[in-house]
Amino acid sequence: MGKIVILGTAHPYRGGIAAFNERLARQFQADGHEVSVVTFTLQYPSFLFPGKTQYTTAPVPDGLSIERGVNSISPLNWLKIGRKLNKGNYDMVVFAYWMSFFAPCYGTIARQIKNARCIALIHNMMPHEGSLLDRLLTPFFVKSMDGFVSLSKSVLGEVERFDKHDKPKAWAPHPIYDHYGPKEAREMALQRLGLDKGFRYLLFFGLVRAYKGLDWLLSAFSDERLRAFPLKLLVVGEFYDDKAPYLEQIRSLGLQDKVVIVDQFVPDEQVKNYFNVADIIVQPYKSATQSGVTQIAYHFEKPMLVTDVGGLSEIVPNGVVGYATQPNPSSIADALVDFYENSRAEGFVKNIAVEKKKYSWERMAEAIMSVAK
Repeated sequence: MGKIVILGTAHPYRGGIAAFNERLARQFQADGHEVSVVTFTLQYPSFLFPGKTQYTTAPVPDGLSIERGVNSISPLNWLKIGRKLNKGNYDMVVFAYWMSFFAPCYGTIARQIKNARCIALIHNMMPHEGSLLDRLLTPFFVKSMDGFVSLSKSVLGEVERFDKHDKPKAWAPHPIYDHYGPKEAREMALQRLGLDKGFRYLLFFGLVRAYKGLDWLLSAFSDERLRAFPLKLLVVGEFYDDKAPYLEQIRSLGLQDKVVIVDQFVPDEQVKNYFNVADIIVQPYKSATQSGVTQIAYHFEKPMLVTDVGGLSEIVPNGVVGYATQPNPSSIADALVDFYENSRAEGFVKNIAVEKKKYSWERMAEAIMSVAK
């Protein structure tokens, strides 16, 4: 049994990484460890946050110790938190890292910790829309860590390029998000969402940003071959990009009656409805590392289409649980046509039931413990 701190975003902050940290804490608890989470008093300055709110309206998670303490822009706070953690008699501090904005904060905190192993849990080593500043800040964080765990092989390769000291490293695939409720009948989800049962639905889910390729998907969805099927595309997630170009593209392609936009962050309790109603989850990303959306799809046993960028094809083997297409609209369209023309759903779903067993939280916890030895 060990004493572990996870440092990163968590309640009252929202989003996939907050959900990841809370679920990881529960796994460490199940493994017999004493676990606490230290999150932010200030995560991002409001002018740097493109969304409507950083906060969730969900209740505080039961059974978890979550303390707000870290101010991401205050060096004096970083020193204070690091010294406090150093005195806490911890065995390991896990730094949940996803963008270089946090490199100075995390690196300074870690440099104060002499009595515990500092382990970096890397979601993204470099941001999807990176800059020179990212390349300058990242080494400061990397040098402060004792070991690294990534969620994909491609990210592990990026870590290796920054770490010149051959510190312990491991990778474990992003575990399944299993906290969004059960798989339920499509008809029930249709009723809850008020959708027409005469159509079949494709789902693009999550924050809308340029690198996620919604413009490619809209182009693919306008393919004349797909117009032969009673299909609608659900675009569900808050727009972090200007919505106007997407709306103009929908109009110019004549898709006004074929695309349903839900421009909002979806609370956890409503996520199941969108996945239960969908035939296939489509992620036409232009760049990527891994994606939590695929792991929600695995939980609800839904076929997936991803583009073969970053680590996505590691998680979605082509022709087994869905498609890993070339990153362009025509390849995306070809795959969607194949899915509906050849009724691929049943075969993919059978394979998903087997493939999903690889993506356990136990495996993730074991990988983290392995580099902390």
